[in-house]
Amino acid sequence: MITIKNLYLKFIREYFALYDINLKIAENESVAFLGESESGKTSLIRILAKVEKMTSGEVYIKDIPLKKINYACDISVGYLPEKPVFFEKKTVYENLKWALKVQKTKKLEIESKINDALMNFQLESLKDVKIKQLSLYEKYLVSLARLSFRKLDLLLIDDIFVNLDSNQQSDIKEILKKFFVGKCTFVLATSNEEIAKSLCKKWVRFQSGSIIEENVKKNEKEKK
Repeated sequence: MITIKNLYLKFIREYFALYDINLKIAENESVAFLGESESGKTSLIRILAKVEKMTSGEVYIKDIPLKKINYACDISVGYLPEKPVFFEKKTVYENLKWALKVQKTKKLEIESKINDALMNFQLESLKDVKIKQLSLYEKYLVSLARLSFRKLDLLLIDDIFVNLDSNQQSDIKEILKKFFVGKCTFVLATSNEEIAKSLCKKWVRFQSGSIIEENVKKNEKEKK
């Protein structure tokens, strides 16, 4: 699904945010980029989301060079940054409806899809609340509801868990497991090792812009 070869990201003079990154991620694999702040994990997520340009190297998604990919038509990619973007002055309902209209959903299906999303993502009581009045946790729920409308090939999630309390973290984890993990290629950047291991089968540890370790979860048969 994703192949990264000799990737470098340089911001200023001698400082590399990412240094000689080589990595392969299989289709429908769940992978965590683990590391502290400024370790490079978010920078790589942003490059894969095409909001940051690498300095040099090669990235292929489904054998297509990243620079040639059009996420609007070639590959369905979802991206949830630490600070999601909405129409802040519109309600939860209006934001969900807009997302469906952009995808050219049939008019007869829009209401049922919105109602299902409101129920599945714990948003029924927030239907008519404006986005600007929501907590960050609630905004994450709306973001995930929007993403659920699409059949994703790849979902990229930046370091959102750092902003949540333990109960909110548990809720988001269950939603991700139910609707996304195993249904698309899933890549999560996080500093929380417990969350990484509960959601992902592969963990890639970053430090000072480099990959220092890769681990794959063993299944029960292998453990025995």
